Amino acid sequence: MSARQIILVSGLSGSGKSVALRALEDAGYYSVDNLPAPMIAALVDQLGSQEKVAIAVDVRAGESIAALPAMIAALRERSFDCRVIFLESSDEALSRRFAETRRPHPLSSVVTGGVEACIREERRRLTVVSELGHRMDTSAINANTLRAWIKEWLALDESKLSIAFQSFGFKHGVPIDADFVFDARFLPNPYYDPALRALTGKDAPVIAFLQADPNVMAFVTDIAAFLTRWLPQFVRDHRRAVTIAIGCTGGQHRSVYIVDALAAVFGESHQILTRHRDMPR
Repeated sequence: MSARQIILVSGLSGSGKSVALRALEDAGYYSVDNLPAPMIAALVDQLGSQEKVAIAVDVRAGESIAALPAMIAALRERSFDCRVIFLESSDEALSRRFAETRRPHPLSSVVTGGVEACIREERRRLTVVSELGHRMDTSAINANTLRAWIKEWLALDESKLSIAFQSFGFKHGVPIDADFVFDARFLPNPYYDPALRALTGKDAPVIAFLQADPNVMAFVTDIAAFLTRWLPQFVRDHRRAVTIAIGCTGGQHRSVYIVDALAAVFGESHQILTRHRDMPR
C-alpha cells in the first residue's frame, strides 16, 4: 500500500497558489486553503483514510509559518509522502498582478511603504519555506502552463532527486528559481537565418544548424560534465530538486535545443523535467 500523500503549496501572494491548489483538486486531492502550520497534523488525522491531501500554507498564517519545517519532518517520520511546492515571481510581476486585480496585499495592514514593501517583507518571512521543496517561478507563465507544470511534477518520485532543465530568453528576465544559470548567447544564433527565424530549437533544421557548430556540442558536453561532478552533492545535502536554466537572447532556439540535449543525456539516470518558458507555443 502506497503512503498517504500530502502536498503543501506555499509561495508569494500573487504567484499562482490558487491556480496550483485548484489543479491539485482537479487531480483528486482534498484541498484546503490558508491553514496554520500547527493545524496540519490535526487535519491529516481528521481526514483519516483520505489518500491525497493538498494544503496551502503561506504568509496569511502569520508567525505559525515558522513551524512548517518541523511539521514536515514530523509527517515524514510518520511515513507520509509529504511534498512541498513553492511558487514565486519577480517583484515586477507581482506588483503588476496586484495592480490589475486591485486587491490589497495580505501584509498591507501591517507593512507601510506600498505593495513593493509588502512583497519584500513577504519574501523575508517565507525564506525558510522556499528552501523546503520544489520551486517554480511563475513570473512569465500563464495559468495553463502552471497547471501543466504541476501535473508533470506530480509524476515524480519525491524520494529521488529531480532535475528541471529550463530554457529562457534573457530579454524576458532570468528565472528566479534557477540553481544554476548558463548563458548560451555566445553561440551562433539561428534567428539571423531567415529560414530558421520562425522555427524553434525543437525543429530539425535548427537542430542541424546548431549541431554543425563544434562549440555548441562542446558547451553541452561541458555543462553535462559539470552537473555530473556536482549533482551528487545535492543528493548528499538531501535536496529533492535542482533547476538548471539555459538562456539565450529570446529563449526560442539555442536554449531550447541545449535543454533538450541535456535532458537526453541525464534522462536515463535521473528524473527529468523540461520547461521551455519563452518558446512560442
